[in-house]
Amino acid sequence: MSDQEQHQVFVGIDTHADTHHVAIITDYGKPLTDQEFSATSTGYRAIVEFITAHGDVGGVGIEGTGTYGAELTRILRQAGISVTEVNRPNRQQRRLHGKSDPLDAYQAARSVLAGTSTAVPKAKDGPVECLRVLRAGRASALKARTATINQIRDILVSATDEIRAKYRGIPTVPMITTMARSRPAGHLADPDYVTARVLKTLALRYQLLTIEIDAATESLQEILDSYAPLLCDLPGVGTDVASQLLVTVGDNKQRINNEAQFAALAGVAPVPASSGKSTRHRLSRGGDRHANSALHHIVLVRMGTDSRTKDYVDKRTAEGRSKREIMRCLKRYVAREVYRQITNPVPAPTFTDIRPLRHELGMTLQHAAEHLHQWPSYLSRLERGRTRNDALLSQYRQLLEDHGPSAARCTADSRSLLRCEP
Repeated sequence: MSDQEQHQVFVGIDTHADTHHVAIITDYGKPLTDQEFSATSTGYRAIVEFITAHGDVGGVGIEGTGTYGAELTRILRQAGISVTEVNRPNRQQRRLHGKSDPLDAYQAARSVLAGTSTAVPKAKDGPVECLRVLRAGRASALKARTATINQIRDILVSATDEIRAKYRGIPTVPMITTMARSRPAGHLADPDYVTARVLKTLALRYQLLTIEIDAATESLQEILDSYAPLLCDLPGVGTDVASQLLVTVGDNKQRINNEAQFAALAGVAPVPASSGKSTRHRLSRGGDRHANSALHHIVLVRMGTDSRTKDYVDKRTAEGRSKREIMRCLKRYVAREVYRQITNPVPAPTFTDIRPLRHELGMTLQHAAEHLHQWPSYLSRLERGRTRNDALLSQYRQLLEDHGPSAARCTADSRSLLRCEP
């Protein structure tokens, strides 16, 4: 048995669009060999044969598992080889030792051997990858539609009053419909005709982009309904937010071990910033900023509609906390709730029996709201499933059950409100 076969080997791969550079080291860090391969199917098979020919593979570190190294990562995992995502080399090391493809590949192998790179790459082989691709197409369509309507408004600003008068005071959607149905007539030397024709073209583009966005949204919702139907039960979580959070986690949920790791991945884990006698934490600026934005959206929605969140905001405001600090704490709590719903889905309690039971008892929303100290509009949303508050729903159901025997003795007053007789 040769010396190479007696030791476990570790592999580092520096990926590029056309080529991948592979470096192999022993389990005690000695460089063995390195070689460049083409980024093709033949090259991928050659890479697998190359690294397995030098001994038992203890791990492979790949730089760019989500981009240039995505296909190679899939093939290595299918071959039963453990793959780790490696960040780009340290800048200080690059300044001291320079940069080249072999150096980057060896650095990736050493990071796997030392255990400094432990991130498990996303599988990219399931419905979450479909969500990611759909979101990418939808995002570009949204950006193009925004640019289109901005261009329409810019053209109208400098257009003649004859054209501007046709669309003055009309909301966006009716204005687009009117422009798309217009029939400009004239010749190319007439500025009014050219302006009207371009406006019609832009309006048609806006409508096509809207159809594309709606189709992508429907596809996203269809995947969510089959893959994670309970995630949208959380307050403030819609199609766009739910799909982004799932994309952040990936198809292989087991790569995130606990909710603290998910919070760090989403950039909402508080970072210690203590020094001397000062003990404090600061806002994390790392992680997936798109996931951070999704959590921020949930917090904003809950601060306006969710009673629990409103009570928490009032409590922390009274303690002297700023709005930014309060939202940072809320995002951490929301991250915990979202992670648990993704990994261990809990269905929302049934709400369809609440409104019929209230009608059967002859109780008005105002009467129930007075007992529960809530706004009637919020209880109405709760009855229709437009918002989720498990604790309040339980209190509401208990209220209806308690008022069941005495509801028959309720009489209406002059304002059609029911007051129970003593």
